[in-house]
Amino acid sequence: MNIAAETLAAYERWAPIYPPVPHNPLMRAEQQAMLEHWPKVAGLRTLDLACGTGRYSQLLADANAAEVVAMDFCLPMLMQVPVGKRVCASMMHLPFAADTFDVVISGLALGHAADVYPWMAEIARVLRRGGTLLYSDFHPEASRAGLTRSFKDQDDQTCLVPHRYFDLETQLEAATTAGLRIDALHEIRVERDMREAFPKSEEFYRQWAGQPIVLVVRARK
Repeated sequence: MNIAAETLAAYERWAPIYPPVPHNPLMRAEQQAMLEHWPKVAGLRTLDLACGTGRYSQLLADANAAEVVAMDFCLPMLMQVPVGKRVCASMMHLPFAADTFDVVISGLALGHAADVYPWMAEIARVLRRGGTLLYSDFHPEASRAGLTRSFKDQDDQTCLVPHRYFDLETQLEAATTAGLRIDALHEIRVERDMREAFPKSEEFYRQWAGQPIVLVVRARK
């Protein structure tokens, strides 16, 4: 099984218990940082890219976006999205015309891309001039340090989610190559930005204090 198939299988396994809200300390810290850099979306056409069960789709709708398109490659996840138009497709080949969206939001998904350069190029293609991309992902330094992404399934079994990492420099170069200009970069660090208690958190925070764990980037076309 290749990495794309493994990733899809992991999310299909996760879907029955995956809520449409940030459901762990990392996701809550990530969403807080995303909202700090949230673009104006009222009256605009928006895409929630790799939407999962639609937590950002709901926030876009709540912020009065004129249109919300929720797109994901995992149909069991996508079918739970409560708002917007749902599209099942790969984020490496967006099934939209050029200049379709004013805003693209993507939460914790870049690590599932086969390559960051075509990922950025596809987003830039569907963004209108002056449009905004806001995305987050597991920080490449966290991946390099050995931290992994996992979840407990319905049987309480721990499952790993395959995840690539792209160096920060590579991400910035890919954005520039695609014609996007970075105007905000936010590194979420353990204990400084993520400090919510959870089982065995004292040990985790002691071991990983100061470690960048999530990256949030905003770019404009």
